Amino acid sequence: MKGGKSSGATRKADTKLSVKKTAAKGKVAKDPNKPKRPASAFFVFMEDFRKQFKEDHPDNKSVATVGKVGGAKWKSMSDSEKAHFQAKADKRKKEYENNLDTYNKKLAGGGNDDDDEDSDKSKSEVNDEADEDESDDEEDDD
Repeated sequence: MKGGKSSGATRKADTKLSVKKTAAKGKVAKDPNKPKRPASAFFVFMEDFRKQFKEDHPDNKSVATVGKVGGAKWKSMSDSEKAHFQAKADKRKKEYENNLDTYNKKLAGGGNDDDDEDSDKSKSEVNDEADEDESDDEEDDD
């Protein structure tokens, strides 16, 4: 019996795969128009810190190192030093809440108002092109 063990291993692997597939089906698709959550004060700090760290250490390519050093610096900062970043994060949070309110109002309205704005051509231009296509077809038939 050559390969007896591998067929049993394959069945177990197939069982695991089928479980993953069924779990993935239950997910709800995310709406790409929904506003993204704002960054916390730490992530606002890290945006500035990454720029500064790259200038000071241009040879460092490790993302993990930047994260570790940034986290250590954040922990060592006092509350008064963190206040600047907290204020920025609060401002972003207010903007996010406003954007989320407008997004939810659009959903409650039930219509996509953006569809009309996305079109570069007016309805008359689209109809004119359709008429031209029909007249071209008639000329080809002669």
